[in-house]
Amino acid sequence: MAVSELDSGKGELRTILSIDGGGIRGIIPGVILAFLESELQKLDGEDARIADYFDVIAGTSTGGLVVSMLTAPENNRPLYQAKDIVPFYKKHTPEIFRQPRCHFLSPLTNRFWKVMGPRYDGEYLKELLDKELGVVTLKQTLTQVIIPTYDIKRLFPVIFTTAEAKMDELNNPLLADVCLSTSAAPTYLPSHKFGIEGNSNIFHMIDGGVAANNPTLTAILHEKKAMIIRSELETEKKNKEAKLKMSPKKLLVLSLGTGSFKKIGKYDAEDTAKWGILSWVHKNKTTPIIDIFSDANADMVDIHLATMFQYDHDLHKNDGNKKDNHRKKDYLRIQAADLSGDELCSVDIATKENLENLEIVGEKLLDETVSRVNLKTGRYEKLSSKKGTNREALVKFAERLSKERKLRLSG
Repeated sequence: MAVSELDSGKGELRTILSIDGGGIRGIIPGVILAFLESELQKLDGEDARIADYFDVIAGTSTGGLVVSMLTAPENNRPLYQAKDIVPFYKKHTPEIFRQPRCHFLSPLTNRFWKVMGPRYDGEYLKELLDKELGVVTLKQTLTQVIIPTYDIKRLFPVIFTTAEAKMDELNNPLLADVCLSTSAAPTYLPSHKFGIEGNSNIFHMIDGGVAANNPTLTAILHEKKAMIIRSELETEKKNKEAKLKMSPKKLLVLSLGTGSFKKIGKYDAEDTAKWGILSWVHKNKTTPIIDIFSDANADMVDIHLATMFQYDHDLHKNDGNKKDNHRKKDYLRIQAADLSGDELCSVDIATKENLENLEIVGEKLLDETVSRVNLKTGRYEKLSSKKGTNREALVKFAERLSKERKLRLSG
């Protein structure tokens, strides 16, 4: 039974997992999640699954696919274990992002794919999701999920949530449709159009990364809204004491990135002042306008969370405030910084070698010192070695998740 189905009043936390978008780079959080689930199994038995421990699991684009794998039901248990994510990507992404069979065609393909329609037809992904998820709807997920998308007809984000799906069948789409929507990255995969039975609205969807490539803040805001609603309902039924049980300080958040390759200093005002439309859209094998919007989107999430969890601009400052230090421990962001090379940074180069290299990136990331974005420089910087590695941080995180679940199960 997921913690979201247990009486939260018996516990101390509201637990959130968030997974970024990034195409084939979903392998990186796949490695992290496999390790976390193995630690939970050490504590609570082999049947332990990620969905059993998080009140909310949010994912954008490839993160939305991972969320669905971890929460879609099969005999009332998750469809996939976390250890299955990386093998899943290795098996299926070469077909989703089928590379040119003839090597000499690659340069030609790379030059013209942006103007000749989506690079991939999306048929394999659609068939795969139809096969794996079938008629499973959003309200059937084993814990609360949040998956951002963007409706290009309405020019407005659409955030699909289990909570809303349970309250209203008109907001209860097929989970496969939600996955196809959030992963429909412009220029890579076709937009996805679908409807919900009984709902006259037709959705015209593209990649959720347009709105929230890092959905951590989206998940937190939705959960805080839910906490307010729950506390008000409890207050009506019982007394004001219930409201105190749902404090924002009780959030425990794990946010997983799919790799950062921001190159500070790559652009400057002197050069860009001379650019026209074509240069902003395509320059030196990159798409500057998309890169900049994507980075800005993610950076704003970091800025908001820095304020929410009160970590200082000075990463190595120790002010001795135990209350603030405890609050910092309630938020763990794991991101592979400074990815280099066209293949590792890509979302679609699904060669056997590149997929294996991404897995290696994830494994190495476990043993790197915990890092955080420096809000003065925009760079990911490692904290003091005393803070430990990501592996050690995840072990402690697993212990807190296990303790919370046991608290809710007690009595």
